[in-house]
Amino acid sequence: MSDKRYAKIRAISPNFKRRLSGVTSTIARLVPLMQKHGVIATGLGLPASTPMMPLHHSFFIERSKWRVWHARRNTEMLFGLVLRYLFRRKFKLVFTSASQRTHSKYTKGLIARMDHVISTSHKTASYLRRPSTVILHGIDTDPFTPVDEKKALRESLGLPDGKLIGCYGRIRHQKGTDIFVDAMIDVCKRESSIYAIVMGGAIGKHRDYEMQLRHKVKDAGMSERILFKSEVSVDQMPVWYQALDLFVAPQRWEGFGLTPIEAMSCGVPVVATRVGAFEDIVHDGKTGHLVNTGDPQEMAGVILDLMQSASALANMSEAARVDILARFRLQREADEILAVYENLIGRPDWRR
Repeated sequence: MSDKRYAKIRAISPNFKRRLSGVTSTIARLVPLMQKHGVIATGLGLPASTPMMPLHHSFFIERSKWRVWHARRNTEMLFGLVLRYLFRRKFKLVFTSASQRTHSKYTKGLIARMDHVISTSHKTASYLRRPSTVILHGIDTDPFTPVDEKKALRESLGLPDGKLIGCYGRIRHQKGTDIFVDAMIDVCKRESSIYAIVMGGAIGKHRDYEMQLRHKVKDAGMSERILFKSEVSVDQMPVWYQALDLFVAPQRWEGFGLTPIEAMSCGVPVVATRVGAFEDIVHDGKTGHLVNTGDPQEMAGVILDLMQSASALANMSEAARVDILARFRLQREADEILAVYENLIGRPDWRR
């Protein structure tokens, strides 16, 4: 038995995780853009607006032509192999790797059976034992745009009208929030016009970590200068970037990391550690600076140098926006993935 309702489907992106994750967000952003090219999602935990098909229908999708099964997790690679070899569905198997560590023997075995592999950064590609296509993530740059008047925006957000430096994202040791706090205690002691914002959520065991950071700030007498803000929804994020003069990404480890791209799209230069895809994202000395991981003193020095040079900051702000528009639009990511699909299964008639 085959299901002909999906005859026009050319690629399926499965999501086998209920909880929100970076992979889930990637699929939710890309599939609506790619739907008109025959791409659909399946699985769990995706927004209701995502074009989807029930997972069990993939067992019966008709076999008149090849399609792509685009996995991003081990379970999804395994499921694709089951569809292809046990249920004889005509799927070309693609895997996107974001991991920056040596894969387990099991994962290596699954990857070896894929028809094509995509890496989310050049560093990620270096951990693979087979060639891959590097496709950097992109964002919708329309809501993430610079503003001309920061003073009014800051007032509306209840923020001080000084030099603002932000660190946004989950609050946990892996994200290096403590490195940012240590660096900013140093910076704020040395420059009275600078303020810092730590914004994000801490859950479970990470709540104690957040409380330790709050106490450290209080003990340093910096509660009025280093501000902790609650996490906001995705649609509210652009204004929080727009209010900043500088964004810091202090991670100890990161799979990819979209926050520097979102900040730079708003014309905000970035100081980032050399992890994840940050070395692919930040042009050191042009759109921001790269620093070593786990070194708050180096970070503080770089931040102070930048904040004391209005011209350098302005030049980086302009360059950051231009670079993001050139290299990190979401449509560019979608087009590069579609090119991989077409190399595997050919171009549809309406694209020839």
